[in-house]
Amino acid sequence: MKDFIKVSNEVYYADTPIIKIENHDMVFLKNHVKDTEKKRIRICTHLNEQDSLHEMFIVLSKETYIRPHKHFDKSESLHVIEGSADVVFFNDEGIIIDIFSLSHYSPQSSFYYRINKPIYHTLVVNTDYFIFHETTKGPFNKSDTRIAPWSPEEKNNIEVKRFMLTLNQSIKNFFSNIK
Repeated sequence: MKDFIKVSNEVYYADTPIIKIENHDMVFLKNHVKDTEKKRIRICTHLNEQDSLHEMFIVLSKETYIRPHKHFDKSESLHVIEGSADVVFFNDEGIIIDIFSLSHYSPQSSFYYRINKPIYHTLVVNTDYFIFHETTKGPFNKSDTRIAPWSPEEKNNIEVKRFMLTLNQSIKNFFSNIK
């Protein structure tokens, strides 16, 4: 990771005028995701939070909880590199309105999605690691994201566990109903 600057245990920024991401960079992230508090880690290839285009290579573990959220005045795209996950979309009341299975290897799954309007969403990781390339509009501004008020806070481990058990059951029911 010689071409990257560590900003925190979860975030690295590229530090060269020409940026390349290699397999050993992903191995590094996979080896260190377990050491992060939120069980997620990323390499940012944009220069800083003020950049107008944000591109990130992100590794999530099976233990990662992404609190449902939506973005205002920006789109978001995700391209799967490795692993599988389900992206779950909710209405404003927290009712599931759609689920996409994401995978780099399954012909029944999508390997890319883009969200063009504010809609609550989260990822549920199905494999040990889920690696993806995410692109969104910058600059980063916390007020552009609304956290779902009906979802548990990340630090509330008991409620998160309960929420994820219910969500995983809802995902199973969703996919069994469309077969």
